[in-house]
Amino acid sequence: MKAGWTSLGQPASPDGSGGVPWAGGAWRYTDRTGQLAPQPAPGGPAPAGAVQRREGAGNGLVTAPLGAPGAAAPDTVPGPDAVPGPPAGHRRQPKRRRGLAVVGILLLTLVAGGVGGLVAEALDDDDGGAGTVTVIGADPTGLVERPPESIAGVAASVLPSVVSVTAAEASGSGFIISEDGYVLTNNHVIASAADGGAIDLVLFDGRRLEAQLVGASPSYDVAVLEIDADDLQPVVFGDSGSVAVGDPVVAIGSPLGLDATVTSGIISALERPVTAGGEPDGQSYINALQTDAAINPGNSGGPLVDSAGRVIGVNSAIASLGMSAETGSIGLGFAIPIEQVQRTAEQLIRDGEAVYPIMGVLLDNSFTGPGARVAQDGENGPGVTPGGPADAVGIRSGDVILQIEDSEIRTPAELIVRLRSHEPGEEITLIVERDGETMEVTITLESAVG
Repeated sequence: MKAGWTSLGQPASPDGSGGVPWAGGAWRYTDRTGQLAPQPAPGGPAPAGAVQRREGAGNGLVTAPLGAPGAAAPDTVPGPDAVPGPPAGHRRQPKRRRGLAVVGILLLTLVAGGVGGLVAEALDDDDGGAGTVTVIGADPTGLVERPPESIAGVAASVLPSVVSVTAAEASGSGFIISEDGYVLTNNHVIASAADGGAIDLVLFDGRRLEAQLVGASPSYDVAVLEIDADDLQPVVFGDSGSVAVGDPVVAIGSPLGLDATVTSGIISALERPVTAGGEPDGQSYINALQTDAAINPGNSGGPLVDSAGRVIGVNSAIASLGMSAETGSIGLGFAIPIEQVQRTAEQLIRDGEAVYPIMGVLLDNSFTGPGARVAQDGENGPGVTPGGPADAVGIRSGDVILQIEDSEIRTPAELIVRLRSHEPGEEITLIVERDGETMEVTITLESAVG
């Protein structure tokens, strides 16, 4: 049993970093053997080190460590019986979550969230000794040193590059990719403001800036923003192609509006095909890195970094149990590999738009596999585009594509995911089944904008 102070039913906000004061109330201390210690008088201040527990049906945060007795505390993420709200001038907007494809009993969900929460404690500049970084500890006046390869060291190096993003009713995360003001995030984070709505960023140092949309790619769920600011610290890009299952990773962002949140885990799978989005024109297909680092609504667009602090992916989606709109981490998060993100971002910065590869076929989504079947001609157009790459090598309606390069294909969505990990102009090899016989064909991919 864990020792600690517990509030006896008095709603109050956790943490000790500022905001609304603690509500008075009775507290009890339980030691590790389960014995109760004497309680302070009702109405007294929260004891040092206390852990507050919300009673009732709210969905506010329920536990957090405290500093000195009687310290002030920030607002939590409110539930129906919300605890005291944020400081004056703090804007809160309703959460917005967008559903994704259902895989078995798992619901894949984009991890943009609503606006809310407060900034976590800051990290200082590296002025420690050789081989260490200096960070702020539990006591904000006391500096501590950590090895640069530790989670605290990685966080200290990356956090200054991470931003919070708010666009219309959605919120998420992003990160600075150049000193001249380019910021990368997910398309689904800013999609509600893509037609000219305001996009606001909060930098790690507290600056609030309006961003301009440079370009977005729904197909790859990538967007590039631009801000006019000095003293920007861009991230360092890593190599997602060299990542192995079991490698340690750190996810950074603003889950549930809680800025500058750091979680850690490992890479739990590679090349996981994920279909994200619900609208036909806004669906993205991700050949994703899978991680068990905690990712929640609001983490969308934030970086997934390796143990050296290099960005290897962009956090974009999570899996949830059941069909509820209320989502949270169950240890299955998905990030877009950074090589794909870099290619798309470069196109958006250079041209204002991005392209993706096509083979010139429509797929039959009613086909349950294995493989992906080319659709028959119908209202949506021909199954095989006349003069397209597939037509040029003799692919016909009704053919089933079983393999692309070395990857076996189980579903139509998986074919698209594997296809979009390539680039327009590439030659790829397909294994195609027709009337019970298989054949191998090589096609040259063309491009489409999106």
